[in-house]
Amino acid sequence: MTVLVRPPESIHQAEGEIQHGTFSGRWHFSFDDYTDPKFVRFGQLRVFNDDTLSPGATWPLHPHRHNEVVTYVAAGEFRHEDDRGLGGLLHAGGVQHTTVGRGMSHAEINARPDVPMRFIQMWFLPERLDLDPSVEQREVPRAQRTNGFLPVVSPQHPGALPLRSDASVFASYLETGRAISHSLERGRGAYLYVLEGGPVRVNGQPLLPLSAAALSEESTLRVAAEHDAELLLVDTRL
Repeated sequence: MTVLVRPPESIHQAEGEIQHGTFSGRWHFSFDDYTDPKFVRFGQLRVFNDDTLSPGATWPLHPHRHNEVVTYVAAGEFRHEDDRGLGGLLHAGGVQHTTVGRGMSHAEINARPDVPMRFIQMWFLPERLDLDPSVEQREVPRAQRTNGFLPVVSPQHPGALPLRSDASVFASYLETGRAISHSLERGRGAYLYVLEGGPVRVNGQPLLPLSAAALSEESTLRVAAEHDAELLLVDTRL
């Protein structure tokens, strides 16, 4: 049985200038000019970035190919635009799925000129290449994810946004003193991130705020909250 805890200081921190402002990020896997052979990907999950854009800042249109992209808004107002002229606004708790497929350019925008915007972006290996590009999104009220793992993006859970990869993303707001669990099938792993609040205990091991845990060869993920915590969970084929 394996539980790898990643404390906050072990996760790569990045910062830089972008259009109309700056960004700061916590990049969990090799990305852009950050390379770490120990953390290239986890199963079908190949990027897990926790980024904050300064007020009014924009990551301008940039191209991607052959990615399944999931965006979860942690704070502020997130606006998406792409080269087809499509866009959408999301608030804290909102989630978006994008099939980049054979090619798409998109932009991530802080829609507020007065406060930062924080979002977690995950990239997954697609089930096949040259898929048709698509974008879907939904708002997720906190009540829907309180004290349980709510599937927000998944190829198999009704009500979740679709994902063209063998993985699912769950969101949870876990209240102080409460505990929840998630079953893992053979050959699958779990990547859990404490994006706010806590600490929590994962299969008995403590996780501070902004920590992550990668589980493999485990049949069950168990999380107990010592304080209120916002959590993201990825269940993926390894």
